[in-house]
Amino acid sequence: MTDWFDANIVLIQSTFVSLLLALSIQVPLRAGVFSFAGIGSYGVGAYTAAIVTINYEWPAFAAIAAGVVIAAAIGYLLALLLSRLGGLYLGMATIAYSLIFSVFVINGGELTGGAQGLFGAISDLTTGGVIGVTVVVVVLLALSERGRIGRRIAAVREDPELAMSTGVPVLAIRQLSFVVSGALGACAGAMNTLLRSTVSPDEIGFQLVVLALTMIIVGGSRSWLGAFIGAVIFTWLPSVLEFVGDWQTVVYGVLVALAAIFVPGGLLGVLQQGYRRWRRRALPIGGTA
Repeated sequence: MTDWFDANIVLIQSTFVSLLLALSIQVPLRAGVFSFAGIGSYGVGAYTAAIVTINYEWPAFAAIAAGVVIAAAIGYLLALLLSRLGGLYLGMATIAYSLIFSVFVINGGELTGGAQGLFGAISDLTTGGVIGVTVVVVVLLALSERGRIGRRIAAVREDPELAMSTGVPVLAIRQLSFVVSGALGACAGAMNTLLRSTVSPDEIGFQLVVLALTMIIVGGSRSWLGAFIGAVIFTWLPSVLEFVGDWQTVVYGVLVALAAIFVPGGLLGVLQQGYRRWRRRALPIGGTA
């Protein structure tokens, strides 16, 4: 087991980073907010962590926290600025935020390293630290999916007008989703940078939007567990598909298309439906388990 862990340490680290990236998109979607701001926040966290580590030798968790705080603040400002937008228009605006940040770091001179990026962000971040942070995040999000909080978020997603009429703070929940999305995206970007000790503009482009959205579509958008399923699949799939060579992109496209057409609720939805059917069959006739 130890040999397997050591041989696949990079993939294991990438799985947890990808999960946080996917959650940065899943959280606003769960509140009915079509936002990709978490991708831009990934870049904010990545570059912030690199800058404070290289220039000021901050410890890993302080560098991560700096990126999270800055990205969360930007997320709140975006929530205020884009409050009148929704649907595809909001999605396009948040993608523009990610692209604008890419342009900024390319032209950032010595601060961001320009088109070459930054190198030498060596820190004390360990795989255990990455797993620990991710577990804490997942536990908090899992709690938000249950009870009164979960019902309020579902109401905002399904019928915001009705939710508002019953006293649910729709605007506050949507603004909070921007803040949480920014924090999660920045945490993922910061940890990835500190694990790899480098960051460049090529790593924070539009491909991250595609990757995160793909994980959500295939895994499921209503729960953290769907994001986890998608993160595992699309982190480990390239190593599984090595035998197809250049056809990997085609296989990716086919999988996503099939998932969108035949499994609109994601693989998590399929598993949940299967469990409900099994429960119904397991119940005694005329009684309850």
